[in-house]
Amino acid sequence: MERFTISLSDELAAEFDQWIQDRSYSNRSEAVRDLLRKEIETKRLVKDQAVFSIATMSFVYNHHERNLAERLTSLQHDAHDLVVSSMHVHLDHDDCMETLFLRGLTKQIRNFAEKLSAETGVRHTVINLVPIKLAPLQHTHNDNTHGHYHPHS
Repeated sequence: MERFTISLSDELAAEFDQWIQDRSYSNRSEAVRDLLRKEIETKRLVKDQAVFSIATMSFVYNHHERNLAERLTSLQHDAHDLVVSSMHVHLDHDDCMETLFLRGLTKQIRNFAEKLSAETGVRHTVINLVPIKLAPLQHTHNDNTHGHYHPHS
């Protein structure tokens, strides 16, 4: 582990210590590590350098919109390799919210999110991408005697 020292003004140090306390960090080092990780991962996402991601995508839609629920379900089935799980909530008589849990190539997740968001009747779409590192593994599953490659987190 590499160590380094930084100098902060008294005011910035006090604000940082309050920030650490508000988030229940046990020490400054862990807080700095998390801040650095977040900044580095954000840069990777902005520059399209994050190959794999996990994500949540939430959206609100009017379930009375003609065939919208069926179109949304069809899009999710078409992306079955990305969509890990979904949660559906009835907000009121007209509106529903869905949250999808996604995993896969960042570019494919973004394309899927844009396609779903563009459906007429979908609104208030939010996606939260978290870059991850996945290594392709070769192995067999119980129902498959032939090895094949796909990522596991």
